[in-house]
Amino acid sequence: MDRDKMLHEIMALDFALIDLNLYLDTHPTCTETIELFNNVAKKRKVMIESFEAMYGPLTAINYTNSEDMWDWVEEPWPWERKYGCKE
Repeated sequence: MDRDKMLHEIMALDFALIDLNLYLDTHPTCTETIELFNNVAKKRKVMIESFEAMYGPLTAINYTNSEDMWDWVEEPWPWERKYGCKE
């Protein structure tokens, strides 16, 4: 799957998780929805890990390359990266 398709899939999974979260806020004992939420969350985790392995971190939360100086801001932003290459 290419970079843009992966980003669209991640966004779709994020939307689904937010929607399921809202539903569960009002239906907290719906085991079918809990199971669906857990499955979508696992799929999103795998998708994020795959994306970040190929193209770098999407958020600072997943950025672990700084040691003695916070260099997240020195790296190209996720949308500035082109197919895994730093420009």
